[in-house]
Amino acid sequence: MRFFLYPASQGKFSMNKGEVTRQWIIEQAAPLFNQRGFDGCSMQDIMQATGLEKGGLYRHFSSKEELAAEAFRFALASSVRIRTQDLDHIPGALDRLRHYIKRFTEMPSVTPGGCPLMNTAIDADDGNPVLRQLACDGIQDWRTRLAAIVKEGIHSGEVRPDIEPRRIANTIIATLEGALMISRIEGTKAALRDARTSLEKILEAIKP
Repeated sequence: MRFFLYPASQGKFSMNKGEVTRQWIIEQAAPLFNQRGFDGCSMQDIMQATGLEKGGLYRHFSSKEELAAEAFRFALASSVRIRTQDLDHIPGALDRLRHYIKRFTEMPSVTPGGCPLMNTAIDADDGNPVLRQLACDGIQDWRTRLAAIVKEGIHSGEVRPDIEPRRIANTIIATLEGALMISRIEGTKAALRDARTSLEKILEAIKP
């Protein structure tokens, strides 16, 4: 997934002063955009959060759109990283999927405001083609990663050969994101727990 390539994951020690400042601005802006949306977050809000003047912000970003895009990339990369940490070290495709589902349903978003992918997809559905495309790319990357695990399961004999990896991946994503939305609205984790139980049954059903 290309989100693992985001510079923030490489640490700041190799960055020069300008790059460190740029990264710091992104980190301060990410929760604001995630909580308020593109239109609801102004450059004045970013200035207040960073303590920088407008000229200082535009020295590092050509526009609010560029900053919002980088803030989304950072927020999504952080979310992906925390939920897939050590995933590749788990033997067995189905156990990796179970572990991923468990972490998703039990761990809150690392960025205030909830899931950046869902928030951005809803916020940018009609009004911001750049953010909409980034959200679309995020979903496609997510689906590709999950489908790859299912394919591994087919090759290892853990999963039936007639199973379509894309369909399973889409089902996992739709179930988790839908449950997350319900849980946020209701203020409980009941929907997430139900989603985990239902997905566990699906994983059991795709065994040979």
